[in-house]
Amino acid sequence: MLRYILNRILLIIPTALGVVMLAFLLIHLVPGDPVEVLLGEHALTSDREALRASLGLDQPISDQFLSFVGQLLQFDLGTSYYNHISVNKLIADRLFATAQLALAAILFALSSALPLGLWAAMHQGKWQDKSALAFSMLAFSMPSFWIGPLLMIVFSLYFGILPISGYEQPSSIILPAITLGLGMSAIIARLLRTSLLESMGSDYIRTARAKGMSREKAVYKHALRNALLPVVTIVFLQAGALFTGAILTEAIFSWPGIGSLIVESLQRRDYPTIQGCMLFIAFVYMFMTFLSDLVYAVFDPRIRHGQERGES
Repeated sequence: MLRYILNRILLIIPTALGVVMLAFLLIHLVPGDPVEVLLGEHALTSDREALRASLGLDQPISDQFLSFVGQLLQFDLGTSYYNHISVNKLIADRLFATAQLALAAILFALSSALPLGLWAAMHQGKWQDKSALAFSMLAFSMPSFWIGPLLMIVFSLYFGILPISGYEQPSSIILPAITLGLGMSAIIARLLRTSLLESMGSDYIRTARAKGMSREKAVYKHALRNALLPVVTIVFLQAGALFTGAILTEAIFSWPGIGSLIVESLQRRDYPTIQGCMLFIAFVYMFMTFLSDLVYAVFDPRIRHGQERGES
């Protein structure tokens, strides 16, 4: 197991280096000048050059990259061009709101997907199964920038039972959590259905049925436990992806998280803040992927022994 963990860590290192380089280059290739945004179009040339020198933007891009990497090695994401606050602090201030939203989205996804996937598997080929598959396909196909405003129109403007946006009321999290978790719910439901059907066709289930165990009891007692393993893995992976999906959702619902911080920083051409947020989200995703691999390896010894998951 220790060898497996070390191998996974070694694989993360080149990925992390690639993410750092890509984040730096993408931001510097984006059209627009942060100096012009900060000072305005009518600023004096001398003021522009002075600010550019103070921000280090007058240096060659290679020197800027080396300085950027040097800061990262000290766990320093830099300082915001806009308000001169540490990017570490800006992310820390917004992290709780994003974590709240991500957790609520995961809870919604699990609470809706597990019963739906189980219901579909127990009625394979029947109208219940077809309805569940159609619903999951529809939920997966609806982008957040469409479903979010639709939920706002229905539940906030038409019925008036939920806040349209903001962070002040406890119920404010319901609509953004549904928006963010709906796609994840569809993935988990379809995966659980497929995994359950595979488990229900296994020899140990047939043996349990031959001994007189009812179909429902065999599913709940034996098949469901094995079928949940890939679901646990996909939850970890989707948890990392939620930070990316939160960018649009937070912007739609004015949720004060990291996603909103990215949108605000893009408008201001605040390079350090954008880079810091991108790197934070990327490293969260890599960490969640690493955890999912560990969970799978704990429950399936074939993984840590270098065998394929499908081998017997």
